[in-house]
Amino acid sequence: MGRSRRTIPEELLLLALDPATGTTAQPQSLDLGLAGAQLVELALAGRIAPDGDRIAVVVPRPTGDPTLDCALELLRRRGAPVRAVHWIGGPRLGLRQTYLSHLERCGMVAAVPGQMCGVLPTTRYQATDTAISREIRSRLDSAIRTGVPPDPRTAALAALAHAVGLGKHLYPGNEGRSSRSRLRDLIRHDPMGGLVAHAVMDVQNGAAAQPRRGPAPAGRPAAPGARAAAEPARGVPMQPRHGSMARAVAH
Repeated sequence: MGRSRRTIPEELLLLALDPATGTTAQPQSLDLGLAGAQLVELALAGRIAPDGDRIAVVVPRPTGDPTLDCALELLRRRGAPVRAVHWIGGPRLGLRQTYLSHLERCGMVAAVPGQMCGVLPTTRYQATDTAISREIRSRLDSAIRTGVPPDPRTAALAALAHAVGLGKHLYPGNEGRSSRSRLRDLIRHDPMGGLVAHAVMDVQNGAAAQPRRGPAPAGRPAAPGARAAAEPARGVPMQPRHGSMARAVAH
């Protein structure tokens, strides 16, 4: 895929950046959203497809985007379709920082060093081209305002923005309540975006950690209440730790 088009993970991250503080809104759920956004982008590129509540690789050919190709290769190595909720809930160490660094290299954000409590080095990120952020936001606003079904990319972005809790960041207060409601409703316009968005919300609600009931051994009835996990639950992504005096990533 060409690099002339911004990817959905990049746009989701730009939406989450606070222009006043240089920090990202909803940092923990945003990490889940970025993992989900990669799935949507790979689906739009024709590399993966939904298989029920699972994700299957249909074309393993690289896209040309190193970060997406890493995710595609990990999916390919699974050998079988993986549940979206388990994929999104798996470890994604440093994914947000990877995309922030990429946006910095592309000139879309600038890293601003600082200190926390006057001691701990920190880094905040400011958008350098506000026209890009305005264009992304305008697409969401238009879909919300007009009620016209958006294109698949905008629908998926809206679904993910709702899933990670950016609604209150984008449309705050009581006056933004109807916009937040319509943002949520846009989830129905893209099947893949909807699948991924629901998986993101399920992980946040702990559904990924819920074991599924397995079959009882042959000739032996299952004990009451016994449960067996069909797939190993993956933990919610942890933020990278750099040490007490290391550079801290904006969050």
